[in-house]
Amino acid sequence: MHKKILDRALQRCKVLGVKNILALRGDEPRGAEYEGMEGDMSVVEGLAEGDETSESPEEEVPFTYAIDLVRYIRRMYGDYFCIGVAAYPEGHAVSPNAPMQSPENDFPHLIEKVQAGADFIMTQLFYDVDAFLQFETLLRERDKDGVLTDKPIIPGLMPVQSWGILTRTTKLTCAKVPKQIWETLEESKGDDAAVKQVGVQILHNIITRIQRERKNRLEKQGTPGDTSGSTFATDKNRILPQGFHFYTLNLEKAVAQILEQSNLIPLPAEPQGARPALNGHDQNGTAIDDSPTEGVIRDGVNQPQVTLTKDRRRLSSRNSGPHNRVVVSRPSGSSSYPPAYEAPEDEAGVPRAKETSRADALAISEGEGSLGREATWDDYPNGRWGDARSPAYGSIDGYGPSLHFPPSTARTLWGHPTTPDDITHLFQAYLSGTLPALPWSEESLSAETALIREELRGLNAKGWWTMASQPAVDAASSADSVVGWGPKCGGWVWQKPFVEFFIPTQDWERLKRRLDEECVGSEEVTYFAGNAQGDFVSSHGVDVEDDAVGVNPVTWGAFRGKEIITPTLIDPLSFRAWRDEAFEIWREWARVYHGSGGGTEASANEASKFLREMRNQVYLVNVVGHRFQRKTKADERNLWDILLAA
Repeated sequence: MHKKILDRALQRCKVLGVKNILALRGDEPRGAEYEGMEGDMSVVEGLAEGDETSESPEEEVPFTYAIDLVRYIRRMYGDYFCIGVAAYPEGHAVSPNAPMQSPENDFPHLIEKVQAGADFIMTQLFYDVDAFLQFETLLRERDKDGVLTDKPIIPGLMPVQSWGILTRTTKLTCAKVPKQIWETLEESKGDDAAVKQVGVQILHNIITRIQRERKNRLEKQGTPGDTSGSTFATDKNRILPQGFHFYTLNLEKAVAQILEQSNLIPLPAEPQGARPALNGHDQNGTAIDDSPTEGVIRDGVNQPQVTLTKDRRRLSSRNSGPHNRVVVSRPSGSSSYPPAYEAPEDEAGVPRAKETSRADALAISEGEGSLGREATWDDYPNGRWGDARSPAYGSIDGYGPSLHFPPSTARTLWGHPTTPDDITHLFQAYLSGTLPALPWSEESLSAETALIREELRGLNAKGWWTMASQPAVDAASSADSVVGWGPKCGGWVWQKPFVEFFIPTQDWERLKRRLDEECVGSEEVTYFAGNAQGDFVSSHGVDVEDDAVGVNPVTWGAFRGKEIITPTLIDPLSFRAWRDEAFEIWREWARVYHGSGGGTEASANEASKFLREMRNQVYLVNVVGHRFQRKTKADERNLWDILLAA
């Protein structure tokens, strides 16, 4: 971590009136993650040459853990910021494939972070309420010195957006999902809309139980003369959950439904003194800061409150310190006058937007009105294959492009490849089901892959390494056990065939000529291709980006009472983003052999060198076939015949 980057971020937060900071260690920089990384694997890799944030190593601050960040913020800014830290009800796991640590082992680290200056605690996402409650009990029983007194615990909850997101995210975070929840979702896992609705009820049940347990604990807590030996027993402000934090993935509709169903949205203003609050929260356990004071967390202390007034929400800028900005016609560009202190003239004096009301939130949750329609366009997750125009577009798990495996596991899975045939063997093993993961995919193959397995094997035998694909589907029932999705009753689904693969540069030049000469003119296929050097080419003959001409809907469905739904799109903008990520994974794969603990040093170096060279010798290509109607066998297999014959 470079000190200048951190200082700039904190300075900007202060200027803008941001006071609450969540201090996380986060993922280690890839340039410094692997053992024995030297030479070209500099810790400043990725910073643009000449960027003013680049610093010499001696200017770096050793921010190894979150506690280092907490200490630094406290030392530099005193009590200005309210600092939160992370906690893990089920234990902090370093990676999905590493043994899970226990909350007992994590406890000393949490105590140290709080002693360093943390004001509140926010948990990792969880679905096992028993684990969360046991975690709270652990904190109460082991906090003999009262370090956690008045430190709010904010449960972290992630709405169930889809079956795929749930399985992927819980695997990456090592969060346990109770058997009952899996069984409840299993019945609807092919229908994202149904999964989301079931998920709303699941989150509502979790919230309700936490609120109930909190209420029971308050009622049972300390009475005069209590001899339990626990300081917690005589202090009602000790170690309680405070509100809820939602990991939204920028998909707001499910969150709005949960808030509404769980009564977490403030009711209209009531007469003063009508609803006394408990420990800074009303009797409904409202998670939205609606007090006329600074809120539940202020300078690290829970503020008692007795009444609710008409002033339902506080200004975020209140007592925020110096936040005035100079109105300018254009940015000054002055290094001594940070942009954070300037306000464009077209933004100055603009009235504050209307605050979101209970009615607005209800409209969002039900998909009604302009707000609701804007929310429903993101009903389906926007990961790799979503709409690149969506604010929710991108990685659906928040982890970004990564191997998602520690170096030792990566070496065990993929050995020490030193030839193209070694890589071909890995891809063929993955297709056959004997290899559980590839660097670009840690998930098992979908059932529909079996429909084109032989075609994919043929492409991989040519040294064209396939990563994503789907078969043609022409009006299959949405209830089909292999290709069906969406509501099961009365729905129909379609798919265009496509395949994405790495191909040697010389083979790509030959394939491109074939596609251009024989296929594009008759609109049989379209393609996008790019390499590690940033080159991009498409079948449209122009350097399209988000032009509609380049967007290919490849999956769509028709359902009762709904417009046509197109959850899978392939377009130039998303392809470019994935191209950069896919080639970065090549680089990460090569790095796992630095300081290799498995194999000889010579074989590790050879594997690393080979992978770095291979990264620069292949193209990433995506080809979509536009014939999906099952008129003849030839039409159904048209895309595959073209590629296999090239």
